[in-house]
Amino acid sequence: MKKNSINTYLISEKPNKHTAVKSKTTHSTPENLQVLFEDNHIIVVNKRPGDIVQGDKTGDTPLCEVTKQYLAKKYNKPGAVFLGVVHRLDRPTSGVIVFARTSKALPRLNTSFADREIQKTYWAVVKNHPPKEHDSLTHFLKRNPKQNKSYAHTKEVPESKKAILHYRVLKKMDRYIALEIQLETGRHHQIRAQLASINCPIKGDLKYGFDRSNKDGSIHLHARKLSFIHPVKKEEMTVIAPPPQDILWKNCTL
Repeated sequence: MKKNSINTYLISEKPNKHTAVKSKTTHSTPENLQVLFEDNHIIVVNKRPGDIVQGDKTGDTPLCEVTKQYLAKKYNKPGAVFLGVVHRLDRPTSGVIVFARTSKALPRLNTSFADREIQKTYWAVVKNHPPKEHDSLTHFLKRNPKQNKSYAHTKEVPESKKAILHYRVLKKMDRYIALEIQLETGRHHQIRAQLASINCPIKGDLKYGFDRSNKDGSIHLHARKLSFIHPVKKEEMTVIAPPPQDILWKNCTL
């Protein structure tokens, strides 16, 4: 882990036992959990594609429980470990997730996310070059719960929510384009739906128009950076997560 004068935290971009994926199993465990930052009040981890943040109908062990197990083992805690879920990422995505370790930190982080005081930066590898090198996208997203999918409309429709993001071309590759995205709002499947609406489906994202899935079930969407005010220390923090180890993500960090 590194720290500089502006409180930026990251773990190495180089493969190691915590970041390398040697099989189709991409779930985090207490032993391989990628901890980006940790103190008495919060813990920030790098979610692997395939992790679910909170429990769902699949019954798979969620990342929040894995993190509790990690903390219980590290600090030899015999009883229940407190851990508050502040935000989520879609299961097939990867990247920065922050959890609250105390009841004092949890409501403050919840308020920061609700008031959009958090700056979120994502990376996405997409199929086609976008219409512009950099642009802002504004849509009205309407969620279909039965399909677990959101549809992007250029004009407001009933039960829709306004969605805004800003993107720039990060890297041009032989077959794909890497984009860096700043989220202004946080809607259901927002990046996936908005990029698909400009004919830039994310690699592996069958739900939003990519032509084939990734072998491990992931999509090439990564929550790269999270900037926020520490809920207790009141310091500005930026936490950066290395992307999963594959050739396309590696090209983004070269």
